[in-house]
Amino acid sequence: MIHEILPVGMLQCNCSVLGDEATHEAIVVDPGDEIEEIVQILDRHQLRLKFIVITHAHIDHIGGAKKLKDLTGAPLYLNEKDVELYRLLGQQAAFIGVPTPPIATVDVFLREGEEVRCGEIRASVLHTPGHSPGSVCLLIPNAKETILLAGDTLFRESIGRTDLWGGSYRQILISLKDKLLPLDDSVIVVPGHGPVTTIGHEREYNPFLQEH
Repeated sequence: MIHEILPVGMLQCNCSVLGDEATHEAIVVDPGDEIEEIVQILDRHQLRLKFIVITHAHIDHIGGAKKLKDLTGAPLYLNEKDVELYRLLGQQAAFIGVPTPPIATVDVFLREGEEVRCGEIRASVLHTPGHSPGSVCLLIPNAKETILLAGDTLFRESIGRTDLWGGSYRQILISLKDKLLPLDDSVIVVPGHGPVTTIGHEREYNPFLQEH
């Protein structure tokens, strides 16, 4: 599996480009900005974009989705509970002082337990509300390792903030306890921002997880 992580935009959101080496099909997760660079990665690996998947509808994760969708024709996937948050893109843009990006139509709603399939890539959807009502993580096993694209639910030794639209500190702790802590220590965590970590590291060193 091809996996490139590209920090994009002023908030350096970790956008993931996942490619299947046999079919040359790809998934892009959280194209918040810098769409030209994302397309260059796709072109360099000769990948055809099959899905645009959004972990949650904050502007730094979804701001470039329409541009990427218009360029590639790929459908947009988002959890239904974040659709209202997506409609507030103008307010989000004003909050961080940037122009409002265009809004795309959501084609498919991501639901707990479903899979986004791309060649041999199987990305299982974990609904992890708390940072936002519709936040999801994607669990992707492959031959070498299992990867968790955690969005802004889990960071290295921290968790996503819960004081924005629809956030809930109580709910994010439940999501962490019920959905992420049961995962194996070896699972590699790619958070929405910042450095890569593992479930084992977070279990031992993340202060928000200690009580569990």
